[in-house]
Order: sequence, then structure tokens, then C-alpha cells
Amino acid sequence: MSSQQTSYPGAVTSMISYGDRVQGFLAIPENQQGPFGAVVLGHERYGLVQHTLDLVAKFAAHGYVGLAPDMFSRWDGDKEALSRGDIQVRISDEDIRSYMGDSLDYLLSHPQVDPDRISAMGVCQSGDYPLVLNSLRHEVAANIVVYGGAQARVWEVDEYRPEAYESMLERVEAPILGIWGEDDQVVSVEDMRRLRDVLESKRKTYEFTLFSHMPHGWMNSTMPGRYRPKESEQAWSMILEFMERVHAGELPKDRVVWRFQSDIAPDYDFTKKVRLA
Repeated sequence: MSSQQTSYPGAVTSMISYGDRVQGFLAIPENQQGPFGAVVLGHERYGLVQHTLDLVAKFAAHGYVGLAPDMFSRWDGDKEALSRGDIQVRISDEDIRSYMGDSLDYLLSHPQVDPDRISAMGVCQSGDYPLVLNSLRHEVAANIVVYGGAQARVWEVDEYRPEAYESMLERVEAPILGIWGEDDQVVSVEDMRRLRDVLESKRKTYEFTLFSHMPHGWMNSTMPGRYRPKESEQAWSMILEFMERVHAGELPKDRVVWRFQSDIAPDYDFTKKVRLA
């Protein structure tokens, strides 16, 4: 962490330890009066890197307590290689629920957090983590999925995911905000539509937006080849507005709301999408 920025205007930040040997980055709104809403944030495949810290601190600057667990806290491999993207580590649903669940428990017991206003967010590799968590933990008020959570791998049943994703989605209770990009080389339009169709079949509330021309990871300001400032701020505003509406009771559990917005080329071809630096 020594090479990373951990001080941000509008946020009081710290590295903390909690739960079952979990390390996490915590950000609390500075000079504001709680109790606050809160967000458990799953990081990308690279681990607890600068981009994740930036997102957590940004939540705090907007009046939310943010907590990002290091989902590899108990993994003994080469974290430098992981942060560079040289290797990729997958964790089981049991571990996902452990890390995210311990983080949820930490926030539920935090004196500055409103326990009725806790959201879960996943980005890239962690896109499905909020839904995995919410399938068992119904204290989650809102789910946010950012360019993940629908790719082919999440539907596979194996040693990491012994229960089918579709089966888990049956138990998800909180509304879901989904954000993807047309030029994503990881999640295809068909992947996103598959998730949409499953959620509709199970009568789950969702709001999905597919941004035109956006590559995978376009909200990551530490990757200049992918970062799109204008669309990143648009997505960020959508996230904040969605949580505000959920917490205000505008998406009640006794109603099912489906909102789907897409902007793609008529000759869209997923096989031609490439990974950007």
C-alpha cells in the first residue's frame, strides 16, 4: 500500500482488519454528520489496487461509508504479479460470501452506518459478487454490477461455483443496477441479455444500461487506454442516483421494475472486440 494514494479530500481513510483475516480499505465521509449509507465494493482482478481505493474514497466524498475488502487477503501467492495482471486468481463462492459477508457485518455494526442503507457493488471479475452475497444475505439494499456479472464463466458450475448462478439469482432480493459497454471484450451483449432474461423470468427488479462504444474497464482512470472520463462520470451519476432512489423507497420490494437501455451498432460482433491496455 505504500506506493498507493490513500489520502483523499472529503474522506477519512484507513486500512483495517476484521472478520476472518480480512484486510480492507475503509473510507468515511469527512466533516459530515452520519449515520451514512454504505457500500461494500468488490475489486477488479488486480486486487486492492489504486482504482479500487479511488472508488471507495469517492463514495465517501459523496456521503457514503465505503469498504473494499481485499478478496485475496488469505491468498499466499504473488500479489505484485496479480496487480500487474500477469496472473489471475479465481475464488470460490464460499470465499466470496466470506469476504463480502464479513465486510457487510463490519458495516452493519459500524456506529456511523445506517444498517438499512447498505449496498454491494462489483466491478469486472467481482461483478457477480454482490448477487452471490445477496443470494444469502438479505440485508443488502441495492446491488450494483459494473462490466461483469454476466460473462460466460459465471454461468458455469464447477468446484468454485457448485450451485448454478441461475439458481442463486432466484434468492436475490435487492434491485440490481447493471452497467456495461458495447466494446467490452469480456462481457458480450448476449451475455448481458441472458442475465436480463433470467432476472425477468424470476421477477427480479433491474435497471441495465449498455453504453455505446465503451471498452471493458472504461471507469478505471489508472488505465489511460481504457478510461473514458465523460462516460465514467455518467455511470458514476447513475450509481449514486440509483442508490438514492432505492433508499428513498422508489423501487419497493412489492413491485418488479425492468428498465433496459441499449445503444449498439446493428452489425455488432463480439468476436471483433479486443482488450485495451
